[in-house]
Amino acid sequence: MNEVVRVALDDDLSGFTAILWKHRIPHRVLEQSDCQILLVPHNVNAEQIRQLFDMWQQGADLSGLRVHSNASSGAADILKQPLTLLLIGLSIALTLLISFGDNTGLLQQLTFVTFQIQGEHIYYPTLSSGLSEGQWWRLITPAFLHFSLAHIIFNLLWVWVIGRRIERILGWSVLLITFLVSALASNAAQFWVSGPMFGGMSGFVFALLGFAWLWDRLRPALVIGMPPALMGFMLFWLVLGYTGVLEQLGLGSIANTAHLVGLISGLVVVFPVRFWLQRAGRI
Repeated sequence: MNEVVRVALDDDLSGFTAILWKHRIPHRVLEQSDCQILLVPHNVNAEQIRQLFDMWQQGADLSGLRVHSNASSGAADILKQPLTLLLIGLSIALTLLISFGDNTGLLQQLTFVTFQIQGEHIYYPTLSSGLSEGQWWRLITPAFLHFSLAHIIFNLLWVWVIGRRIERILGWSVLLITFLVSALASNAAQFWVSGPMFGGMSGFVFALLGFAWLWDRLRPALVIGMPPALMGFMLFWLVLGYTGVLEQLGLGSIANTAHLVGLISGLVVVFPVRFWLQRAGRI
């Protein structure tokens, strides 16, 4: 949501909010320790609401005014989050190209390091050997690889719901930073504990949840607005993964380390992003 105005705690906003409700303009009044903040959704023109507030304070008659939505419909609105669409598109494309892991030849080119399967054993080189040959893409590409339909649907739904909201509210650059940091950190950590046979957007998904949860707890003017209960659900899911229950339910091998490190990455990224946006005057 976007901030419209900040007023003192003892200012009565009920008259203005009644006008907003009359015109069916969604809004929210957030009380902080020293002020009240009037917020409107991103599909409402905050500047126009701010002008209406100034007119209301001056005693103007607002009964005949209209506030127009900034929302676009259909594909036009979806295309406003290009990075989210790109991440989802790359995940679908690369997952299909590796045939959910059956195309071993291509899979070897996209995992954290290449590998060879001999009998029941997997052999792979050190990370430094791959990087010395310029294979830097391997640091990120495992995030796009999924090995079952349920795996990719679950991850990409979360990317669509949370990633799209972060991109719309804070910008594509914030989403890109969160993706790169969480993908690199979670991929490296999972490789360290299990070798190269892993993949998926799960680390990024946990990073998105951690970022959104902590961002809103810091009470910024731009609120992502994810329900706090989602964080509790994902922590419960994380614990289930470590207990082995999810594997027993037939969900396959769970990259628990990637989940945990992704969550931590999302929490950590909040602070430099917040500092950066404050310096840029965007929050």
